[in-house]
Amino acid sequence: MAQNFEDSLQKYADIIVRIGLNLRVGQSLMVTAPVQSASLVQKIAASAYQAGCRYVDVMYLDELVKLARHKHAPRDSFEEYPTYLSEGILQHTKNGGAYLRITGEDPDLLNGQDPDLVALAERTARVHLKPFYELLHHNGFNWAIAGYPSLSWARAVFPGKSHEEQEQLLWDALFKVCRIDQPDPIAAWQSHIAGLVDRREYLTQRQYQALHLIAPDTDLTIGLSERHRWMGGSIRSETGIDFVPNLPTEEVFTMPHRQRIDGQVTATKPLSYSGSLIEDFCLTFSEGRVTSLRARRGEETLRKMIELDGGMASLGEVALVSHSSPVSQSGMLFFNTLLDENAACHIALGSGFHFCLQDGESVSEEEYARRGGNTSLGHTDFMIGSAEIDVDGLLPDGVCEPVMRHGEWAFQL
Repeated sequence: MAQNFEDSLQKYADIIVRIGLNLRVGQSLMVTAPVQSASLVQKIAASAYQAGCRYVDVMYLDELVKLARHKHAPRDSFEEYPTYLSEGILQHTKNGGAYLRITGEDPDLLNGQDPDLVALAERTARVHLKPFYELLHHNGFNWAIAGYPSLSWARAVFPGKSHEEQEQLLWDALFKVCRIDQPDPIAAWQSHIAGLVDRREYLTQRQYQALHLIAPDTDLTIGLSERHRWMGGSIRSETGIDFVPNLPTEEVFTMPHRQRIDGQVTATKPLSYSGSLIEDFCLTFSEGRVTSLRARRGEETLRKMIELDGGMASLGEVALVSHSSPVSQSGMLFFNTLLDENAACHIALGSGFHFCLQDGESVSEEEYARRGGNTSLGHTDFMIGSAEIDVDGLLPDGVCEPVMRHGEWAFQL
């Protein structure tokens, strides 16, 4: 069993390097990761060097140190940030390096902590990392996010199991949705990516003026920008590298017009935001902005998130995911956006992606805004899809076409 796990872990590392990052000979790699993920990071480093990487730089993060700060640090210290980190990541990626983030934090780490300080710490980090995220949103480099089932995360997903069972069950689930259980995981990923690319190209050709989403407690119309572009599967960086930023990935997505969003939308899964859970929440939009909200749990955290800056009250992404995706069919609630967003259609408050506009990488910020793009320090996805969601595409001539019915694609390719 131990050897089988080590074999699967190595395959997972290879997928991250070869499919996610698509690391090229001569590139350097920067990794930020939880301290618990060292065994995976070591295999990623070995795989990266075997792929021709020049240097792997790793920054380990400790969630208990983060918790200790919120519990004990001076209350006036939360606007401090290690500038060497933000400047180092920016310089690394500007120089052509790849970036990898491993996620696996306790989804409820900061439960009970001061929501004002949670929001302030998040905003401070976003301010310092703004140039890095701007480069990312312009596809300036190849990057990826992948998960590591830490015990604190596994406890949240499988609360009734022993610690050993919790980690093993979460690893099994992660390996399955990342296609590590396939005879040839690389080939399985290549086939899957090709299917997502076909779907995104079809939707781009349709050039819908808007999407209309209907589900229980959801009736939302999302306007789309002229000459918008759907993305999904692989993305091409400005340096010509095709990479897959999220592992797993099941979505095709595009950018809403920030001034043309109206109606009500209800989340179908909890959102773990900066170490706090937000559950059973609903947002109302008018002329592109959130006008009211409610949540059974974490309402103040949700409110603080939307108050991050002016752009967080609008949308930067709408993504469609089939209810029959492997993540959805697992029947699991992962309490982790990387996994849960690939189980359901979702939308994102905050900044949009320039590359979701045709020629968007090269347009000015003024032109991006004129075409409906949203700008914010943040970008937070939350899930709105289920087996009950219907999506229609509205064409410029007023014709309405079914895009999804009961959570499944309503068109054949």
